[in-house]
Amino acid sequence: MRIRIDPERCQGHGRCYDLSPELFADDDEGYGQVIGDGAVPADREPAARLAVSNCPERAIDVLQEV
Repeated sequence: MRIRIDPERCQGHGRCYDLSPELFADDDEGYGQVIGDGAVPADREPAARLAVSNCPERAIDVLQEV
């Protein structure tokens, strides 16, 4: 699984990095950003899906599932 945040849709609510801090962080302005290259280890997929389902703007995209 690979994830990314669409910066055009992100409004900086911070649910992604609050719920899944191992996969997301905030930038200097409080907007979410993916840590690393967006590849999600299999054991972290539930955390990624939790963040995706809780983003009010639907700004987190699943790019690829293996």
